[in-house]
Amino acid sequence: MNFEGYIHLILWPTLIGFLINGIFGSKLSRKMSGVIACIGPLTGLLATSMIYLTQPLLEAKTVIIYNWFTIGLGNPVNFSVYFDHLTVLMLFIITGVGSLIHIYSIGYMKDDPGFSRFFAYLNLFLFSMILLVTGSNLVLLFAGWEGVGLCSFLLIGFWFKNTEYNKAARKAFVMNRIGDLGFILGVFLLALKFNSIEIVKIQESFGEIAKNDPTIVLITLLLFLGVCGKSAQIPLFTWLPDAMAGPTPVSALIHAATMVTAGIYLVARMSILFNLAPFTLNIIMWTGVITAIVSASIALKQNDIKKVLAYSTVSQLGYMASALGVAAYTTAIFHVMTHAFFKALLFLAAGSVIHGLQGEQDIKNMGGLKSKMKVSQIVFLIGTLAIVGCPPFAGFFSKDEILASVYSWSFWGFVVLAFSSVFTAWYMFRLYFSTFHGNYRGTQHTWEHAHESPWIILFPLLVLAFLSIIGGFAGMPEILSHHHLVKEYLKFSMVDHTHTVSHLFEYSLWGITVVALLIIGILSYRKYSTIKKEDFEKEEDIISKILANKYYLDEIYSIIFSRPLKSLGSWFKNVFERNGIDIYVKAPGALLNKASLELKPLQSGNISWYMISILLGFLAFAILFIFKF
Repeated sequence: MNFEGYIHLILWPTLIGFLINGIFGSKLSRKMSGVIACIGPLTGLLATSMIYLTQPLLEAKTVIIYNWFTIGLGNPVNFSVYFDHLTVLMLFIITGVGSLIHIYSIGYMKDDPGFSRFFAYLNLFLFSMILLVTGSNLVLLFAGWEGVGLCSFLLIGFWFKNTEYNKAARKAFVMNRIGDLGFILGVFLLALKFNSIEIVKIQESFGEIAKNDPTIVLITLLLFLGVCGKSAQIPLFTWLPDAMAGPTPVSALIHAATMVTAGIYLVARMSILFNLAPFTLNIIMWTGVITAIVSASIALKQNDIKKVLAYSTVSQLGYMASALGVAAYTTAIFHVMTHAFFKALLFLAAGSVIHGLQGEQDIKNMGGLKSKMKVSQIVFLIGTLAIVGCPPFAGFFSKDEILASVYSWSFWGFVVLAFSSVFTAWYMFRLYFSTFHGNYRGTQHTWEHAHESPWIILFPLLVLAFLSIIGGFAGMPEILSHHHLVKEYLKFSMVDHTHTVSHLFEYSLWGITVVALLIIGILSYRKYSTIKKEDFEKEEDIISKILANKYYLDEIYSIIFSRPLKSLGSWFKNVFERNGIDIYVKAPGALLNKASLELKPLQSGNISWYMISILLGFLAFAILFIFKF
């Protein structure tokens, strides 16, 4: 099969799966519906593997599928795909992790009445994400960008009979729209600046532009606003923890492995543009650093198993943004890859626990589950060790690389990220030990019915656990190997800034990491392996209360934005519209009604008056006729 054939196998099967399940899903058996949904990502994974094995892609390839529309004279917008090594790596993540989550969902959602609808949404999401990473122009990329936003809304509010879940879906949709406004304005400015929206043509024009050109700075800041919305950077990150209202596979697919990394991909794809704006890069770096520490600190006092992982996701996205901000683009993508493995693993393992406890998500009501869920406990431990950066698990290598890159750029940025790493270790060990060790703190009935998940759920967990163990070896540091496979593979796609740190720093960082993890692991084991339920509810100081209430950010946003806008909307509705617009619009009708009432007495039925009226009218026309001619 030729290159174009593989492209079609990547693009269309997920869209076809969406249409079949969306239209005919209610008439299909659940088994058939699940199989049809899984065919799309598995076919995409196979086709991506064949491209990787058979196509060198030393130079990027653009394939035009058809002409979409034309802007002005001679500016066609094509439905075309752009393939380079970055595209292939992102497709491996999307289709690989996506396939595992689809398989997992067959077991997790088997009793849900919206089974086929759920898989229709998942397939549409994957199609949109594939479109986003393969689009050769910014319009097509934006179409995929908006598509994943729509699917996020649909999947977060999947259980739409729950009012709170609908609110969470609306919150995600609205906050993403704020970022998307910045994104589309940036695209418009790019089109005006370069007279093109094709990524290749825009990149070919960068050589003529000086660094920190005001227009380029404005464009990159607007694009980064879109990144803040989609990739949950402060101040637009509060939607992501609330998005845990959706089913757990949604949390794993959209809010851990794929959608939230779309913003990271955008900056990496436009790396040449961002290299021309050091001012913007500095803002990106500090935004990522602040996001990482704020969300990690909030996670310290959360008790919902999915909320802890959600804030952990925000924190890890902060790490990725920090890497982007120091122009370590391949490092950021490397962490995107490893994070996809261990965070999808953690979310799906959490889903296995929730499934085994009949929907329980509060860790205050857990404990001692390692005896009931041995496989889930082991894979959760692997995911925990990977995310806290324990060698030799995947997160260790990518997180170490981010810390080293930030250190070479900003010492204080490195210090803040280091503290964030300590927080990560604490809240993840807290989560693990309070869930699987000690005594069960829930009801006796739930404990008696607690059980391990079926193998259709456990199989994806085992695969992800394996990837979380070996994934980091694709990016070995210089002190161990001169072959960084990810950097070597992506060197044709991105232009990194050179980051150098001494070998002494690397060894010191490794040693401190191991010692810190040992200390935190021992302390958290002693505190949380035997913790009682009532101890979770003790908030003895003001800091604990602030963290438990998420710095009151939702309340602050409500005071600053939501309430004033709601009051303004009420004024427009009740005052401006009713006393202004309504009066203006209704004025002609009111005038005619008034005039008709005033003229009504003229229709008296008196024949003499009618004859006089006719005569007067005739005389008036005669006078007009005479004076006109």
